[in-house]
Amino acid sequence: MIHPTPTKTLLTTTFESLVIQLSSVLARGTRLLERFVHAEPTPEATMAFERELSDLLREVGRRIMAWTLNRREPDADNEAPLRVSFEGRLYRRRRQHPHVVGTFFGPVTLWRRLYEPLGYRGRSIHPLELRLGIEAGLATPALAERVGYLATDHTQNEVLEIVERDHGVSWSCTSLRNLLGSLRVGMAPHLEDAQVEQVLGWIEQARTSKGRFRPTLSVGRDGIFVPLRGGVAQEGATATVSVLDRRGKRVGTVYLGQMPESGQGTITDQLSSLLKVILTQVDSHSLRLVYVSDEGHHPSTSYHQVLKQMVDPRRPWRQLEWRRIVDFYHACQYVQQLADTIFGAGVEAQNWAKAMRHVLKTKADGVARVLKSASALRRRRGLFGQVKLYHKAYRYLKRRSAWMKYALYRRQKLPIGSGITEAACKIVFTQRLKRSGMSWTIAGGQVIVDLRVIRLSGVWNEVHQRYLASKPLPLPCVDTATAAQHQPLAA
Repeated sequence: MIHPTPTKTLLTTTFESLVIQLSSVLARGTRLLERFVHAEPTPEATMAFERELSDLLREVGRRIMAWTLNRREPDADNEAPLRVSFEGRLYRRRRQHPHVVGTFFGPVTLWRRLYEPLGYRGRSIHPLELRLGIEAGLATPALAERVGYLATDHTQNEVLEIVERDHGVSWSCTSLRNLLGSLRVGMAPHLEDAQVEQVLGWIEQARTSKGRFRPTLSVGRDGIFVPLRGGVAQEGATATVSVLDRRGKRVGTVYLGQMPESGQGTITDQLSSLLKVILTQVDSHSLRLVYVSDEGHHPSTSYHQVLKQMVDPRRPWRQLEWRRIVDFYHACQYVQQLADTIFGAGVEAQNWAKAMRHVLKTKADGVARVLKSASALRRRRGLFGQVKLYHKAYRYLKRRSAWMKYALYRRQKLPIGSGITEAACKIVFTQRLKRSGMSWTIAGGQVIVDLRVIRLSGVWNEVHQRYLASKPLPLPCVDTATAAQHQPLAA
């Protein structure tokens, strides 16, 4: 592949200079076509032709990109603004400097002018890079977006290999991390707004569906252990917000994820904020609000201290009516624990547990029947297992029986299991962060988690476009007096 280093003179003169640059590439393309057309076609020749043609077309695009991007800033100093303001600060013009940035077509040399802070200490800026949206000084917006998307599903080394193979851009691990960190900082603040729009669209779709019941807004939360540096594992957290139609069929799900954190306050705040904004824009009376999870510490605390206390944004004088559902499959684990302590491990325990799971799922008083059967068997047979395990399972089912009306939930087309949230643990964390030999820092893992939930929520393009539109741009100042109106200079 051709990788000539473009000179400043050719990149900043007329359009004819671009034609001159492309002429040698086009001539090579002509020779390539003639050679392939007049030769005997073979699979090997076809493959070689296609690859070389791809390289040539990429080289054409690279040269066009280099020429075009460098035309966006005047070459002569006296044609460039003497002062620019950016984010309330004033900067003065200095010289142009070359810098290599990655594009879809390969690396290009960008000549951009440096502007240094005026009247105070701080970092200098390159207005051309800011206006072009160069991410972390490394890549154009299109390439940066693709790299971020790749990183949500591929390891660091895999991303670097793909970028070098497909775009001819070679980066170090540090450069890749800087780019991903910059992308995450820019995109994460726009996640909630995009998720709200996504959920509202699903609710509208659910309203038009056929069925007897109101659409359902189903919320779940769960934890998963994440391998951290130093050989330790701590509990991260996921949360989901799903919309179910009038027949109880899932329309879509948005996701949240947080690396291990004491108290898990961040994901609690994120989930609460997301729900409040959604319910500000849609009447809660038109929905069935459901919280489905196991009875772990954080999921339980989230219900009792947050959801149960949440007021209706449209009716602040009353609380929202959440229906709590304990995950059926976790309840079944305690039914099995009862069976093992009554019968001991074996076929008899398996048969009784199977029958009780059916009772729990299909009978109106399922929990009461399971507990009554367990009590009768204990009195008649005694216990084979530990008494503490029996009482633990018995108390778990009895104390939560009000949230285990699975026969009723099934008739009303409500979810009885937290499978959506359980799956979130897998797709948010396990598939990307828990591969063989992986360990993470909290900060490094959160970059990937934040980018991954944007993608999994189906709002990647929307969030990235919002991010690009929100980027601040430098403004030229006509004169010093005008510039002073933007910001008083420091003494």
